[in-house]
Parts: sequence; structure tokens; C-alpha cells
Amino acid sequence: MEVYLLATEQDGPVPLDALRASFATDEVEFTPAEDGQGFVLRADSSEVHVRLTVGAEGLPRFNKAAYSGSPEAFERLGKAKAYYHLSLEPGGAQPTLPVFEALWAVRTLLEHVPGVLVDLAAFKLHEPEDVVEITELDFDIRDHVHLHAVEVTEGDTPLWVHSHGMEKFGARDLEIFHLAEQDLLPAESFLHELCTDLAFGQGPALRSQVGTSEGQAFMVVPSEEARANLLGVPLETFEGHEGLFLTVVSPLGRHNTSQLLVPYRERFSQEPEEQTESMRREAQALLPAFLARFQRRGLMEPLTFLVRAPFDTHPDGNKVVENLWLELMARDDGSLVGKLVDGAVHTTEWRKGAHVEVEETQVNALALSREGRALDEGEIRALLNAERPM
Repeated sequence: MEVYLLATEQDGPVPLDALRASFATDEVEFTPAEDGQGFVLRADSSEVHVRLTVGAEGLPRFNKAAYSGSPEAFERLGKAKAYYHLSLEPGGAQPTLPVFEALWAVRTLLEHVPGVLVDLAAFKLHEPEDVVEITELDFDIRDHVHLHAVEVTEGDTPLWVHSHGMEKFGARDLEIFHLAEQDLLPAESFLHELCTDLAFGQGPALRSQVGTSEGQAFMVVPSEEARANLLGVPLETFEGHEGLFLTVVSPLGRHNTSQLLVPYRERFSQEPEEQTESMRREAQALLPAFLARFQRRGLMEPLTFLVRAPFDTHPDGNKVVENLWLELMARDDGSLVGKLVDGAVHTTEWRKGAHVEVEETQVNALALSREGRALDEGEIRALLNAERPM
């Protein structure tokens, strides 16, 4: 299955000798293709086939309305002269492995030629720096799938939300019907969670009641069954979406799933400004003792030091401030360096696992955990009081 297309601004292929040297590791077997331009990579149980074509003849149309990507990415795509086509066998015992082998192949190719990566399954464009982040940081399903919302009926719950991109993991895409506008962000969070399970080969069994991370029950049913009892949705709705999906339904097999998303709405509720300010004052008061304890931690320290700070994200071009937690790694002249515990909710601008730096004055909450257990407020105060000068 062809899953990626690397559009490059170079007329011809990268010399195979240069690629052979770049792929020279014990983990990867590099085999040139008979045409002298493409190659095959074999690693573990995965195999990635790469072939080169010159010119845009036979390529799909990259409609900006269908594809997501920055203006710079579309500009690079418009300048492309040659294309590396990457194919793999989806699925297997670890479905993410072939995908990441293909992405590492792209990253290596980008060391030799400028270009932009097209995810043909998810309708996404990735610039070179995106590919580096995707391959280095914690897995984020939002890098690999695209969610699409379509109004298909009338009334209060007219929306059909479905994914694109799961086929490269050997799984069906997901869909859910009869959602309202206010359900979109909660549905996105829920579907991303479920897509992640499927990408790792840990999805729920068909037609079996399962629970979300928030405790709500649902089932997944093949779309050819679930769509049969949809009311008020014309058949032409699915033109261009004839592929097989998994449909999320209630435990009784119905499409009334709005209640399923109630706990996910809380993730997008705005923290009251008064509460944020109160937490900020408290954090700033405790911060000197918190940092003193951090700086004298031992090599085998069982404590994990966490701080929260505001970060700007830009969904749909509009600035949104999200408070994100980071695990503290170092202190540097009034700044704190750490690793993000969770990525931004609205976009992938701030990815889970990314190393970031914030000013100490930006910290608006503190937390401590010991061997994976979060300390309560009383335990934190008792611990930090010991750091105060007598």
C-alpha cells in the first residue's frame, strides 16, 4: 500500500551510494531496486518499498480544501519536480512499526534533498521539521490521522465525524453520527484516543461493549451494518467515502452517542480566571522552596517535579492559551527547562515529550509525585516547608 509521497525539488534521484551510506546500520537492510533509482528497506518484520517518479503525471490532486498543511508546505509541493513513493504492508503484530520505518526513510531522504511529505491516507502535508518531531517525540495520533466533520442531516445533531489515515496501520477508519457543534472537540478527543488504541493493535472487539478511559460504555460495529439503521442520512452522503469504517454506537447499537462524550467536554472547559490566578499566587509563593528541593535531588531521586505554565496555540489561526504541565529537568538563570507531560489539546504545536523552556514567573501551578503517586497538597507543603530557612 502506498502511504507516503515525498515531493522533492530535485530533478533526479539521490545517488544510491549516498543513500546506502545513510542507511548503513545493523537494524536496516538496504537493497537497491533494479531501476537504479528506488530501493527497499527491511527492518525487523517490516519492509518499505521506495520508488521514484519525475513529473506530476498520474499524481492525485492536492486540493487545499481536502489536505491540511501550512502555506509554506503547499508552496514547496508546488515546486516539486520528482516524487519518492513509499509503500508498506500495513498491520502486523506492531502496526506502528512499518509506518515509522517509512517515516525514518523519509527523514533520511530529506537529509539529501529539500521537499515536503504528503500523507496520502490522512490528507496531510508535513514539512521536514515536522518529520523530525514525529520520529523523535512521543507518539501522537494527530500526526497520522485527519478528522473530518460533515453536516448530513437537519436538527440539533446534524454532524457526522470520521477519520482518515488509519488504513496505514492496517485498521479501518472510525466514524460517529448525530453530533452537535458542541460535541466536536469532545468527539475529537474521544476518537483520537480510540484511533491510538487501533494504531497499536489494541482496539476493542467488534460488537462488544467496552468502556472509555472516562468509564462510558460504547461499541464499534462495521459501517456496512451500522449505517443500515441511520435515519435521515441520504446515501449520496457517502460518495467518496465508500471504504469500510468502524462506527461508534451505543451499547444497544444505536446512534445516540452524545452522552458518551459528556466526560470529554470537561477537558475543554475553561478554567476560571480567578482559580488560575489563585493557583499562580500559591505556586509562586512555593516556588523558591520547590526549586531548592529540586536542585538538591539525588541521582536516584524518587520524586518527580512538575510545573504548569501557559502556552500559545493557534487552532484555525486564532490564538488560544493552554496551560500545560512539564516535568522539570533543569534550571537556568531564571528559566526552567522541562519535558511536556501532555501535548496541547487543540493543535500539535506543543507535542508530548517535547523539551521546552519557560520563565519562572510564568509558572502557575506545581505538583510532585513519588514513584508515580501524586502527592496531595498537605504532603507537598510538609515536604517544601523543610526547605525554608529557619
